[in-house]
Amino acid sequence: MTLASPKFRRPRKPYRPRKTAPRYLLSCACSLLGNSVAGVILPLVLLATTGDALAAGTLALICAVPQFVIGLIGGALTDRFNRRNVSIVSDILSAVSVALLPVVDMVWGLSFGWFVALGLLGAIGDIPGMTARDSLVPAVCERDGRSLQKFMGLTQSLDSLVVIAGPALAAFLMGAAGSVNALWFTAAMSLSAALLTLTLPRSLGAVCGAATPAARPTATCIGTAGTQPRRGLLSGAWRALRDGVRVLFASDTLLRSSMLISFGIVMVMGSLQGLVLPVHFTAANSPELLGYVLSAMSAGMLASSLGYAALAHKLRRRTWYILSLTGMALGILGLGLLPPFPLLIASALMLGLSAGPISALLGFFIFDRIPAENRGSALGTQNSLTLAAAPVSVFATSLVVEGAGVSVAALALAGCWMLITVWALNTHSLKYLDDKESHPDPIPFVPDAERV
Repeated sequence: MTLASPKFRRPRKPYRPRKTAPRYLLSCACSLLGNSVAGVILPLVLLATTGDALAAGTLALICAVPQFVIGLIGGALTDRFNRRNVSIVSDILSAVSVALLPVVDMVWGLSFGWFVALGLLGAIGDIPGMTARDSLVPAVCERDGRSLQKFMGLTQSLDSLVVIAGPALAAFLMGAAGSVNALWFTAAMSLSAALLTLTLPRSLGAVCGAATPAARPTATCIGTAGTQPRRGLLSGAWRALRDGVRVLFASDTLLRSSMLISFGIVMVMGSLQGLVLPVHFTAANSPELLGYVLSAMSAGMLASSLGYAALAHKLRRRTWYILSLTGMALGILGLGLLPPFPLLIASALMLGLSAGPISALLGFFIFDRIPAENRGSALGTQNSLTLAAAPVSVFATSLVVEGAGVSVAALALAGCWMLITVWALNTHSLKYLDDKESHPDPIPFVPDAERV
């Protein structure tokens, strides 16, 4: 008998796949941090280049429609190709678009036209990448055996942390290397996100063709949706919009209500942060105070998101929902009154502390209710509609500011949120969040091409 005989062989340890959630979260952090830093630097570079404060608004207006279309195409891509691969390619495109800005500045010199061209290239990378990365969340949770509800709390905490760190890091980079050269950091972050996503298993992003939740674990998942008819990207984008709208708004009342509240949050908070508060502090000759208010809001969101991630199952979902909506109403009302600075800080902190749980809850409902095979088109449609909703809300608010003043605009936004809160607390689909029988699985969506 030799040492190689079966008697002396040590039994192999059972194979345990490496956890994917830490790498996924780190990839998201790199991408979000790069975007946060760029969000601070790019407007300053654009203003320094053109000398025109209206240029930023014009650039957003020019890019709005292409971004909407690109978002729909991104949804079509993530339901046709491997979602992990789409995320990798998108991050690489984002890195290239940002890295070209300092290159162009060195070789030819930046102009408004270059900002438009590279902004569109960045949109081609950013928006489909965001959709593809969001589509991976349920697969990551399923592979690692994590609670989707708690994981959404972690991702919300990550968003809040990046919002706090990004502006401070941008200020440091601009001071150390200059505004244009600081964009190399953003490009490096996007490239790092792509490399980290590359370490995730390819099977994580496979498109599943199963029609029912029970069939998904055993369904055949391939890199391209072979069971779907091949279409051009534009026709695929139109189909993604049509299918996404049906999934989000027609197949499930809970999902529809969650989407409507999400749009309300984006429109009201986007107008407060992006227009009303900047105008208020500029008129008071204290624009630097805006950063403190936004930091208080972000710090509150970080604390509440971490608390929700740790204590999500300690309270009923309906309890979290009521507490969060009520606190947000108080915070937005406080901001809408435009009180003295200490009360503004307190209102922003209250808003942040209240917004974390409901943001995580709404994200959980959206991911939990969207069928896996329609996740790309649904999330692509959601991202595109969100991109359209925010500028529309800001533009409408700007009309009120011009016609009636910033105080009236702030009160109008607070009033809109009060109406949203009353509706959200009383709508039937959101009254029984813990009762499975009140929210059965959504009706499986059948595309037009498969209907008889």
